[in-house]
Amino acid sequence: MPTAPDVPILEFDPSPTAVIEPSEHIDPTDIPPRAVLCFFQDVITKVVEEFGAREIDEIRSEIGLVPVYELDYHGARLALVHPGVGAPLAVGFAEELIARGVRAFVACGGAGVLVPDVALGHVVVPTAAIRDEGTSYHYLPPARTVDPSPEALAAIVETLEDRKVAYVTGTTWTTDALYRETRDKMDRRVREGCLTVEMEAAAFFAVARFRGVAFGSLLYAGDDLSGDRWEQRGWFDHMSGREALFHLAAESVLRIALDGE
Repeated sequence: MPTAPDVPILEFDPSPTAVIEPSEHIDPTDIPPRAVLCFFQDVITKVVEEFGAREIDEIRSEIGLVPVYELDYHGARLALVHPGVGAPLAVGFAEELIARGVRAFVACGGAGVLVPDVALGHVVVPTAAIRDEGTSYHYLPPARTVDPSPEALAAIVETLEDRKVAYVTGTTWTTDALYRETRDKMDRRVREGCLTVEMEAAAFFAVARFRGVAFGSLLYAGDDLSGDRWEQRGWFDHMSGREALFHLAAESVLRIALDGE
């Protein structure tokens, strides 16, 4: 087995700055200080139309231009962005939003279910994420898990309780390789208490801690990986559950208190 110095991903550098520092290349803007990062493009399209959201900026990458929207959400300013897919891209987008001036985030997206008793569309609130991806190791020293921001987690739970939405809390498994979720790995994660598997939560929580912003996550129970065979369960077509998750995320992020307000 290689020792820690032989594994590049474990060579954490605590330097607070990098060669490409977002704040040196992106100017602060009049962006809402709270944002929902929504992984559901169909929901974003509907919300933009329903609330008359306007495009206030765009994030550039090799996949093209990603709009940054602002909407009046029942009297409060809210930013709305699709974060891309996968930890490196999603964290890169989050970095650029932080440089613009966002101070609190709630992400809403789907996740694979690792235990059989979590129904399609059930709301899952991660209280920790296993760091089985690469991005978080560039923001925090090596460790097995990373937690969401306490203030964001509290805001999410308060929203769900007020709305009387059934939910479960627990650990999520964040991995880069969706086609390498082997049965042995899944069994190991379930023994560790994981309810879900996804690709971004651990990295989101890590960048938030590094940059000093609030970040929480709401997951929608999607496809089922708990049995002998993968069950897609039609989760891409479960529009009502996906849309409801956005509204819960929006209400949650607007509950997060920010310094100076």
